[in-house]
Amino acid sequence: MSKKILSIVLAIVMLVGVCAAFASCGGGSDQIKAALICLHGDSSTYDKNFIDAFKTACANKGLTEADYTIITDIDEDTVCYDKAADFADNGFDVVFADSFGHEAHMLKAAKEFPDVQFCHATGTKAHTENVANFQNAFASIYEGRYLAGVAAGLKLVELYGDDEGKVSDENAKIGYVGAWPYAEVVSGYTSFYLGVKSIVANATMEVRYTNSWYDEAAEKTTALALIDAGCKLISQHADSMGAPTACEEKGVPNVAYNGATGKNTFVIASRIDWVPYFEYMLDCVKEGKDIDTDWTGTLANGAVKITAVGAAAAEGTQAKLDEVAAKLKNGTLKVFDCANFTVNGEHLTEYKADVDDMGDFVGETNVIKTENGVTFFDESFFRSAPYFDLRIDGIAEIK
Repeated sequence: MSKKILSIVLAIVMLVGVCAAFASCGGGSDQIKAALICLHGDSSTYDKNFIDAFKTACANKGLTEADYTIITDIDEDTVCYDKAADFADNGFDVVFADSFGHEAHMLKAAKEFPDVQFCHATGTKAHTENVANFQNAFASIYEGRYLAGVAAGLKLVELYGDDEGKVSDENAKIGYVGAWPYAEVVSGYTSFYLGVKSIVANATMEVRYTNSWYDEAAEKTTALALIDAGCKLISQHADSMGAPTACEEKGVPNVAYNGATGKNTFVIASRIDWVPYFEYMLDCVKEGKDIDTDWTGTLANGAVKITAVGAAAAEGTQAKLDEVAAKLKNGTLKVFDCANFTVNGEHLTEYKADVDDMGDFVGETNVIKTENGVTFFDESFFRSAPYFDLRIDGIAEIK
């Protein structure tokens, strides 16, 4: 072999080695770029939950800070579309938005940029729009809220139970701070209430709305109003520290959402862990695979979580939660078991929910199933985003 040919061969070998080291000759062309669009910043417990998960998933999948971008305080208007389109124009492979109101703008971007994946939390359109690069994702958070309700019920028994563990009607009243009267909130507070009721059969609940996902002053004021109305424990589906702060001031137990809140009154919290979805999303994009049109996370696959029990939790809470969680995971316990609640005094045998959400708010899908002798409302089966919008007996809703 001549020296010239040997030199060419060595150069090729060296080039192959460099390419292997960097995954491609372009210094990493198989690397992807990902973006997260958030409604608020990390002062919102809701958005912080997404931000933390996105950073973790990106790191776990080998993305550096140069490979991903997070933008915050993006309103549910055309600004969302503008940002999503900018990301597409600038070589991003996947864009995720975290708020329900972002959906129309993400869908518009997806139609205009078919080579970019647009993913969206809590939305309802992906399974009906049939846009190949637009996907929705959510989780069966009602499982976590049910478990949080069990912990709340145990706390009521610890504080107010008699020798037989029974709680008087006066002390069995709890309160709930809701953002909006949407199915997502209704599904959440109903599952929480059913968890409480599984421990305290005569529990009642009052729900008041702030008409905002994130308004710390309103959430605190609403929680205080519930406490003044005789509620002995407060939970929430709102995104600030307003309600937990009110509980701390009044010494009332609180069950939170998305993280531990309150030094002395915190019982437990439920949350969606978005790491499993983000990792799945990134893997699909890297490998050129389709992303599920309507992905649902569960307690069983690690997307639904409850925190460690707080200092205010009743003794024995963790053991009871482990027992109940096992039944939820294996399917022997259904959160919305129709035997455990009534609507206007009647147990459900059929209910048509607005699963396909064509804009007319008319239910078209019977969501009541019977399996193994149990009749239940099958939340999250027909669509990832909640569609439980029933007002069950025992809950007073104040809009």
